[in-house]
Amino acid sequence: MEARDGDTGVEQTQNRDDVGKMLYGCEHYRRRCKIRAPCCDQIFTCRHCHNEATSALSNPKERHEIVRHDVKQVVCAVCDTEQQFAKLCSNCGVKFGEYFCDICKFYDDDITKDQFHCNDCGICRVGGRDNYFHCRKCGSCYAISLRDNHLCVEDSMKNHCPICYEFLFDSTKQTTIMKCGHTMHMECHEEMYNQNQYRCPICSKSIFNMSSEWERRDQEVEATTMPEEYRYEVHILCNDCNNRGTAPFHIFGHKCRQCNSYNTRVITNGESHQR
Repeated sequence: MEARDGDTGVEQTQNRDDVGKMLYGCEHYRRRCKIRAPCCDQIFTCRHCHNEATSALSNPKERHEIVRHDVKQVVCAVCDTEQQFAKLCSNCGVKFGEYFCDICKFYDDDITKDQFHCNDCGICRVGGRDNYFHCRKCGSCYAISLRDNHLCVEDSMKNHCPICYEFLFDSTKQTTIMKCGHTMHMECHEEMYNQNQYRCPICSKSIFNMSSEWERRDQEVEATTMPEEYRYEVHILCNDCNNRGTAPFHIFGHKCRQCNSYNTRVITNGESHQR
């Protein structure tokens, strides 16, 4: 593009920056460059593409994940020039990504995600800096609504999702924190709800408000009288309040006398308690 009389060159540079915007990338990110993985010297569009490819290798010893901060070389997707990591292509001048982080070596043309870099996490997050805070004890960023409103579990995000087992800390999927303080992917949490699974897979505490369910269970227990030979008490441990106690044996569950929860487990069999 030739500069017109009176042009300062700024407009010309800005137009060049936008060449190919949102036209290149992969299923994970829209970006105008590829990265050369320092670990295996192969070229991939992003670290997720690399990790998916290497995790599928037949030889387990060859499987590995890229360290994002170690990336030093990128390849322009517009002119195919390989060069040192930078914001703009040294050959054609296009911007590799509308969002750019020189710490994470990260590019993305889709800025509707509201990306931001969290210095405490050490990586980029999505969702907007003003909408999140960093919990130092949990070791990750959470939605502002959870500030002073969640149970802290030290480094809870630096674990795998208990459902799909993907590492949570740098997952691109949304996560949620449960009442017990443990975390999992939002979609896994919703799937648990749809499958009527109400216990945390890690600590077994109830993760939903179960009051209406416990009332329904009360009605079922009251409406179903156990035969004489099954009318004995069992020792139970409550998963919700951690108290031990006794409860009448019943096929529909054993109610905690401390917190009225049916999320309990029998810790002795009932035979020694039969009359």
